[in-house]
Amino acid sequence: MTYCLGMLLKDGLVMIADTRTNAGVDNISSYKKLHILEQSEDRTVIACTAGNLSVTQSAFALLAEGLDEDDDSDGPRFLSDMPNMHRVAGLVGEALHIARDEIKETAGEDSQYSFSGSMILGGRFKGRPLRLFHIYKEGNFISCQPDRPFMQIGETKYGKPILDRALEYETPLDDAVKTGLVSFDSTMRSNLSVGRPLDLAILPADESKPVYFRRIEESDDYFNMLSSKWAFALAEARAAIPMPPFMEGFD
Repeated sequence: MTYCLGMLLKDGLVMIADTRTNAGVDNISSYKKLHILEQSEDRTVIACTAGNLSVTQSAFALLAEGLDEDDDSDGPRFLSDMPNMHRVAGLVGEALHIARDEIKETAGEDSQYSFSGSMILGGRFKGRPLRLFHIYKEGNFISCQPDRPFMQIGETKYGKPILDRALEYETPLDDAVKTGLVSFDSTMRSNLSVGRPLDLAILPADESKPVYFRRIEESDDYFNMLSSKWAFALAEARAAIPMPPFMEGFD
């Protein structure tokens, strides 16, 4: 299991992914799930992945090799050939769909494994707005909109309530990063299959500011402080709410 989060805000784009792939008493491993697909002077494209690793790795390999030509192309199609983020999302979705079908066919109809994968794809072409997409296992995709400025894949349910209550399109970038990390802390508290290290990418809306990447390890002082203070704040908030009046007399 995994948890990946993308937040598209007025001030920028934030993407966070955990790295845990197996969780058990004696079997914990990790694998990077936040990938830089393109980074140049004119574009930055980042993907977070969830699901079957063989499917998502195969999709990236297909993108690197180039997808077969179509009616509008004279040869293999590469990410670098795409004119905008919408077309990038279409090509990534096509690669994901092809990889899933090829691996499923190789495994055979009797296979008990799940050959599904999904992605959060974000980025920007120079001079154009930031974009964020959720690419489904079938290869189709939807784009993030200001009325719901975040997208999640993987183990989403534990981290969603804080995002629903605290995140808006106008939320400042630093506050959004803090809210996103609280969402991850809540998820890790409830599900051991999500864990650190976390990979964080921040693309400011101001193109003059650099893209920022950070890996949050188990020893990260800020995250450990955030986790402790969030638990304390929840306990204080619960204690501050009046007791249910209908419970009088049960003491």
